Amino acid sequence: MSRKLLALATMVLALLPATAPARPPLGVAPALIGTWINPRGTVKVRTGDCAGNLCGWVVWAAPKAEADARDSGVTQLVGTELLRNYRGKGPGRYEGTVYVPDMGHSFYSTIVQRDADHIRISGCILGGLICKSQDWHRA
Repeated sequence: MSRKLLALATMVLALLPATAPARPPLGVAPALIGTWINPRGTVKVRTGDCAGNLCGWVVWAAPKAEADARDSGVTQLVGTELLRNYRGKGPGRYEGTVYVPDMGHSFYSTIVQRDADHIRISGCILGGLICKSQDWHRA
């Protein structure tokens, strides 16, 4: 009887995959998709899915924000992708790249969802040693 049990166990083990299945991607949280306003109320960004990551594009900009962007070589701020390829790194936390038009540079960045209507966007230099954060709210 033990040989039959051993044979059955061997067959069951042979049918199991050789490796554990990969953890499913965190994807884009539906709560982060929408339109967000920066702290000064000068830029609105619409976030959405881009190839399984989170991205965000300027949908409205105040004249001062447009002028600052033009001074840095961005001819048209509306339509510019500011939030690029953010990937889920845990509940309510994303890592990607933020483009800062008035500086003309992209930086390593995190987005942390503070609650349903507030996010904190941080841009960092020197491998994350120096960061600047802004709290944005839902439009």
